[in-house]
Amino acid sequence: MAPLPALMALLPGIPLLPPPALDQGQPAPRSQPGAQPGAQPSAQPLPLGRSQGEWVEINGWRQRARWRLEQGELWLPLEVLDGQLGVSRSPAGADGLELEWFGVRVLVPPGQQRSLDDEVAVPTASLLRALGVTIQHRQGTLQLQLPEAQLLAIRSRDQGLGLRRVVLDLAAPALVRSGDGRLQLAVRSTPEQQRQLRSLGLDPSDSNGWLTLRAGEARRLSLASPWRLVLDLPLEAAPNAVEPPRPQRDPRLLALQEQGLQLQRQIVRSGDQQLLLNSVQLDPRQVPLELRPLQRPSGMQGLSSLPQLARQGQALIAINGGYFNRVNRLPLGAMRQQGRWLSGPILNRGAIGWAPGELPAFDRLSLEESLEDDQAQRWPVASVNSGYVQKGLARYTPDWGPSYQPITGSEMGVLLRAGRVEQRYELGELNGGVPLAAGDLLIVARGGSSVPWQPGDRLSLRSRASSPLGLKPHVMGGGPLLLQNGRVVLNGSAEGFTPGFLQQGAPRTVVGSDGRQLWLITLQGVNGPGPTLWETAQLLRQQGLVDALNLDGGSSTGLVVADVQTVMGRGVAAAVHNGLGLVPRQPRP
Repeated sequence: MAPLPALMALLPGIPLLPPPALDQGQPAPRSQPGAQPGAQPSAQPLPLGRSQGEWVEINGWRQRARWRLEQGELWLPLEVLDGQLGVSRSPAGADGLELEWFGVRVLVPPGQQRSLDDEVAVPTASLLRALGVTIQHRQGTLQLQLPEAQLLAIRSRDQGLGLRRVVLDLAAPALVRSGDGRLQLAVRSTPEQQRQLRSLGLDPSDSNGWLTLRAGEARRLSLASPWRLVLDLPLEAAPNAVEPPRPQRDPRLLALQEQGLQLQRQIVRSGDQQLLLNSVQLDPRQVPLELRPLQRPSGMQGLSSLPQLARQGQALIAINGGYFNRVNRLPLGAMRQQGRWLSGPILNRGAIGWAPGELPAFDRLSLEESLEDDQAQRWPVASVNSGYVQKGLARYTPDWGPSYQPITGSEMGVLLRAGRVEQRYELGELNGGVPLAAGDLLIVARGGSSVPWQPGDRLSLRSRASSPLGLKPHVMGGGPLLLQNGRVVLNGSAEGFTPGFLQQGAPRTVVGSDGRQLWLITLQGVNGPGPTLWETAQLLRQQGLVDALNLDGGSSTGLVVADVQTVMGRGVAAAVHNGLGLVPRQPRP
């Protein structure tokens, strides 16, 4: 794990936690009657002392998550704040964050962000105490309690641009859990209110003190004076959505299994540790499934649940993919689709490259790029469409998204169209954002570097991949590379990973090959944290693999089969940046 904040970009992805099953945990206690909208809830003082643990209990529901209490401050992962409490966040300067929850705002600069294993944690005491969250800890478990709120009223209106705004008026702040298209609210509602929510296509259900809504990709915002939860819903979201079939009953899977697709789940042993190994095996030359990168259609910024990525990419089976920065939600490694670099490789890390209908190639990968002017003078380009920040020049294309917003606090740049400088941006002039149209190329200078060109100057881009796999139509990066040509080639330090990351046990996601079949693999500890990278490499070689690449793991580890997430890294589903999917091949006309 890289130290924070300077090497925040090297952290593996840290997931957003979705709602637990409603039959888990204990019902939340009822809030006291007579609460007034806008009134400030009371809060108990934060327990003093130093303590830490790996379990968090929120309104009676227990989940695995790291926490630390130190010098009167409570450190919680962003995943817990985001996915279990309903805290909103937005960027604030270079790698800084602003947290907001029902009108309470907290600024978290980079120096106040910490690493807890593979999670980014921030100080939360003032935020939780301001809204009346009771904080206790006992035997390694942090206990957070916020009484249910009463749902007072529901208002809605069409916003235009395909959005409908739904406003839920509350008697007090409420917990909001999110994930995989659902919201779970710790609120009490009436049958009439549930009928109203159903008419809006939210398919409500009420159980154990939690109101569940099928809200799809809704954007949410919590407000105070009075207490409100605001949801912006896509109008195309289908009301009364039908539950997808369970994997074992899906006729598509049954047909593909007859053609050679294998789905296996087994307990294996690594030393003294028992591991749960899930694997998907197929010969892509025989089974009509195509391996494809999965990403959000809106660009490289943002996270989604793995089932959402699978549905958007029409993937029948999917695993999580490469690394990303949890703070700014940007990619950290190679992703290439149909010959376009959606995100370029970093730090010469391991990657796979493939064309449809073939087994992937495995190697470490870097790009050597430069800009050349009419006088043959060259300037190196350090990265392409990447959240990995370093001194020098970086380039961004429309695959990054509809516009570019500065990642650091000091950037300048030029916009190229048809190889000619169209516009120059001095320091600070990128802050308003730069629209990226088809064919545009934005060159950004960071870390004191400058751009010497003026409007009208002509520049050409030269690019060379360090390995032939970088020329393949599809590429997915991860790291470290575990196996190559039957040998263990694990060298995490050469790929920019820290000793702590290399030595820790954790859930793993791996893509590999035995020379005949493609393997998509997840590994989890049965009674422990999971295997180290060295244990993973040795185990996979014992399973007959000859090539293997480690992908993002830990809490991000996930496997989706027929729209159902069957593997969750630490027992909860994760929001991830990208994935690998198996998409049914369309029959030739």
